[in-house]
Amino acid sequence: MDLKSLIRDIPDFPKKGIIFKDITPILGNKDAFRQVIDTFADRYKDKGVEYIVGVEARGFIFASALALRLNVGFVPVRKPKKLPWATHRVEYELEYGTDALEIHQDAVPKGSKVVLLDDLLATGGTTAATLKLLQKLDAKVIETAFVIELGFLKGREKLKDCPVYAMIRL
Repeated sequence: MDLKSLIRDIPDFPKKGIIFKDITPILGNKDAFRQVIDTFADRYKDKGVEYIVGVEARGFIFASALALRLNVGFVPVRKPKKLPWATHRVEYELEYGTDALEIHQDAVPKGSKVVLLDDLLATGGTTAATLKLLQKLDAKVIETAFVIELGFLKGREKLKDCPVYAMIRL
């Protein structure tokens, strides 16, 4: 199935000048959603992955489904004050201002093999911050993986120390 054909462009969302890549048609199409999870599962089934790390919010959808398929743990990375246990926190730069992400301090045992999975790679800021969180846990990141990569934003350049896989490059 041509997944690109299911990605909907939403102009001026969430603000003027942005063309939002809407993946909800992929999620709503059982065959397309299965294809995405099958593709990731085939890629990682023999890599010794122990955890799939997903970033709030749309990354949770794909990461939890993949973790279930691979029979491994799912680890959420969230915005501040959303996790109920002791956390590590990393602040990172946005175009205008800063943001932060958190992970539980006991989310993965030291040396665990993880895949960081998110829906979209744009500028790479969120993924780079998540990689810093995983470094604090001494996790071994096998790869960062995305359903979509917006190549023109050059987010991959911020992730040069970690392998990157994108299912769809736009």
